[in-house]
Amino acid sequence: MNTTTATPNAPQAAPVDTPALWQSFPAPALSGVDTTQLMWSETVPGGSHWSWRMPRGSALRFVALEAGANVSLVLYSAQEKLERYNMPDSLKAQHTAHYTRGHVLMSDMGRSMASFTADSLGWHDPLGALLDNELMQQKYGEKRYAAHRNAMHRSGKDGLLIEIGKYGLGKRDLIAPVNLFSKVGVDTQGRFAFVPEHAKAGDFVELRFDMDVIAAISTAPHGLDTASHYAPKKVGLLAWRCGAAPADDVCRAFRPENARALHNTDMLYL
Repeated sequence: MNTTTATPNAPQAAPVDTPALWQSFPAPALSGVDTTQLMWSETVPGGSHWSWRMPRGSALRFVALEAGANVSLVLYSAQEKLERYNMPDSLKAQHTAHYTRGHVLMSDMGRSMASFTADSLGWHDPLGALLDNELMQQKYGEKRYAAHRNAMHRSGKDGLLIEIGKYGLGKRDLIAPVNLFSKVGVDTQGRFAFVPEHAKAGDFVELRFDMDVIAAISTAPHGLDTASHYAPKKVGLLAWRCGAAPADDVCRAFRPENARALHNTDMLYL
């Protein structure tokens, strides 16, 4: 009989069939990553989509493998899917119109779902919404899978609906995303102004998950992208175990509202 017991807090090995794709990412984009705690890594083609159930105390680093990348991200509580990322509350509480290191993504229950713990860019767009089918066809024309296979045109909206559908969520559950790697300013007329190729190859941003979440992404172009042809960019992903936010966490100290949101999340896990 096997009487071996697990050592408390011992590092957990990644799945044996997980390829080490992270080793091909640009070296600066791996700065600060604890490679002894790796969970998995992935390369997501442009115009694709995917989703994961990320546990509390895990981190996910997004790496732009090509200039002009965009990742549209939505978050839902894995424990109660009616709780999800709330864009207006997150921006209002933090007195901001963009995200960077120190910010948190708050739920509609006032809890921190995820925190920005590292960022080489300094600006990620929360306001530009999603590329939908109608806008995609107006801007780029139509390419269907039956004829064009993996070169088809797929909108960010369709990609995210496919992913959240895997968890029993539908159209009424699709929320405003965070558009990582994209920057949207305001022009002199007060209109949104997209900044082309804001992200360069090798830029990265990191999220620590403060609760158990369902995270879904699309790598379709930003809805306000000014490019005249459909050319979404490839993105690398690296997940590892980082632990929950410590007492001296940079996001706790960023604003009192952030500390309160993190405290509210901590109370779920007492």
